[in-house]
Amino acid sequence: MPPNTPPRISLGRIRHSSSPRRLPVAAAAIVTSFAAPSFSASAASPASQDSDRKAAHAKTRHDDEAVSAKISGDARSPAQSATGSHAESIQVTASRRDLLGRAGTASEGSLTSKELHLRPIYRVGQILEAIPGLVVTSHSGEGKANQFLLRGFNLDHGTDLASFVDDIPINGATNAHGQGYTDLNFLMPELLESVDYTKGPFHAAIGDFGVAGSDHMRLAGDIPRQISLSAGTLGDYRAYIGGTAHMQNGDRWLGAFAVSHSDGPWRYPDNARSIKATSRYTHGDAANGFDVTAMFYRGQWRATNDQPLEAMQDGMIGKYGSLDPTDGGFSERYSLSGHYRLSASNWRWITSAFVSHDRLTLWNNFTHYLDDPVNGDQHSQDETRTTLGGTSTYSRHDVIGGFRTETQVGVQGRYDILYVDRRHTRDRVTLKDCPGSLDDSDEYRCNADNINIGSAAIFVQNTTHWLPWFRTVIGLREDYQAGSDDNLVDGSHTRRRQFLFQPKGSLIFGPWRKTELYLSAGRGYHSNDFRSVVGSYSVGKFATGSVHVPIMTAATSGEVGVRTTLAPHLNVQAAAFIIDFDSELTYDGDAGVNSPGPASRRQGVELSAQYNPWYWLEFNTDLSFAKARYRTHDPAEYGIPGLYVTNAPDFVWSFGAIVDTHGPWYGGLQVRWLGGYALIEDNLLRSKGYQEVNMNVGYRFTRYFNAELSIFNMFNNHGYAAQYAYDYRLTPTPSESTGATGHAIEPISTRLTVTTKF
Repeated sequence: MPPNTPPRISLGRIRHSSSPRRLPVAAAAIVTSFAAPSFSASAASPASQDSDRKAAHAKTRHDDEAVSAKISGDARSPAQSATGSHAESIQVTASRRDLLGRAGTASEGSLTSKELHLRPIYRVGQILEAIPGLVVTSHSGEGKANQFLLRGFNLDHGTDLASFVDDIPINGATNAHGQGYTDLNFLMPELLESVDYTKGPFHAAIGDFGVAGSDHMRLAGDIPRQISLSAGTLGDYRAYIGGTAHMQNGDRWLGAFAVSHSDGPWRYPDNARSIKATSRYTHGDAANGFDVTAMFYRGQWRATNDQPLEAMQDGMIGKYGSLDPTDGGFSERYSLSGHYRLSASNWRWITSAFVSHDRLTLWNNFTHYLDDPVNGDQHSQDETRTTLGGTSTYSRHDVIGGFRTETQVGVQGRYDILYVDRRHTRDRVTLKDCPGSLDDSDEYRCNADNINIGSAAIFVQNTTHWLPWFRTVIGLREDYQAGSDDNLVDGSHTRRRQFLFQPKGSLIFGPWRKTELYLSAGRGYHSNDFRSVVGSYSVGKFATGSVHVPIMTAATSGEVGVRTTLAPHLNVQAAAFIIDFDSELTYDGDAGVNSPGPASRRQGVELSAQYNPWYWLEFNTDLSFAKARYRTHDPAEYGIPGLYVTNAPDFVWSFGAIVDTHGPWYGGLQVRWLGGYALIEDNLLRSKGYQEVNMNVGYRFTRYFNAELSIFNMFNNHGYAAQYAYDYRLTPTPSESTGATGHAIEPISTRLTVTTKF
């Protein structure tokens, strides 16, 4: 961080039947997992696939039990309560589920495996770009967590975007590199069944890091047996094998394994290597049963971080070069998780639990010779973390006083035990110019802390249908966080704790003529790096004196929007939003400081549309505009020259097309345009953003064999995937400079994948 072939099926629209019964809503997007069979059209012949899809496009299923087992709760709203009412007839025909009559806000949504698996993705994290308005990019090596941008936020490596994989929270609190660090490199895309997403702090089941939004990635409980091999023109290779064993009693045992390598276009190749493994045992179904999942990941890489444009212009390095070729990293992760589900006709109880162990080391040199003209400014950031936690929710449908209600009550808990440090290094070798350790280990750590952080929350959310055209969603949430920090450099020991109350809610009008209007408001928060809370580090960029840093920084937000399916085969969602943060608090993981700034405000509008002219073709487009500014009359008080929040893009636009088995053919096209943004607060130095077009085309030769060609950056755009501005010194002798840095977009490349089923 700078200073400052898978399942192929047309899934989709969910339509009401004439039955008044309600669907069993699974435990909100945050607290449930359904181990349902994956939808694999690949196992059928092209002719039978076409026939099946045409039938699915024209026919509504009326088998509630089949819906529950196959859809895996897909008809729920991502933010709805976990409930257990009767099932309702639905139809599935598109890649984003139609949530008319179910959604709690205009901006939430749910993505099926169709869009997830047909979209062209260069790196695994980009699978989340199916979420409207979200950009996933990189400023470093392929093994490092990606950069996320949404609703006028540069979310860095994950702050203010809460990410979950099968209800395991991925954001790392008090991470060695950056608060909310979200590394998704352990995922195998073949295992993803769906992604539910929300935007804004309007949902009671979502807590830390969820102000801008949240994503809830769900793994399949059943995958086809297949082997896939990939090779690309930028030194990328991958091998995958996976499948499911079916027991006589109906239980399933899933296993998957993948290895990969990537060099990229860099002067000093990434040489990124990874190994991944997942095993999952499932008993029962989406309503009653349990599942247990074990995952493993290990990766290591060299990194070409964002480099000073001045160095490129002066010829010191090329566009794909690096001033420090020893930057890089190592990451390792183990996790064990599970769910237990129990339900009856009008209630549901779901409990999830997890334990994970992570190790991370990053070597970064962003400022080069600014601080140390002799040895350079490379530092290692090291972390060892064990996290355990879980969620339990009880939800039910009732009729009270003649009004239909859905109520969810839940508790969440998490406990992190971690060690983090920072060392001055040269060519990855620790130097002896930082203080020695109090434990006589002679480790020469600049910062070193043993930290324990515990969090707990209780929440309740109620949806009441007052009239056929009016319903309310009211949520209350109380969070508690407490922690302790043992500073291993100065010997200090500090404890802190904090409570935070968050009301949330929506007023929903409609549907009228297949259209609903939404008014939403709520309070949320992100936690802060605990070392800045207790004062382990001095305050950074914005500091003008001693600044109090709370454990949890609150934000309030409002949203008004509309959702409509009025035109045939067309779904449209639009929303206008405002987000106020009490303090724009940016964690600088490379320097190890928190920078509390003035209060901030983001305002914007979003538009998303999906059009299905035929059962095998979908077009989708997303457009968002945002304005991010500090709310202060005197920016000089905070040591900044203006009111622009840096690295906050003005707009994001994307356009996509998905072909789902037109005969033996399938594929996807994706166009992305990230708008410009200020690099310094007075907006005198700006990034232009960038555009990128990616495509993949697949062909099924038989029911057991298919091939897929992906083309990335088709028109060879020469922009920068990420840009920043900060102080640096290029060599030991010149004076320091302040200027823009950039991490180039990878040039045009291709990747061929062949898959055989067995």
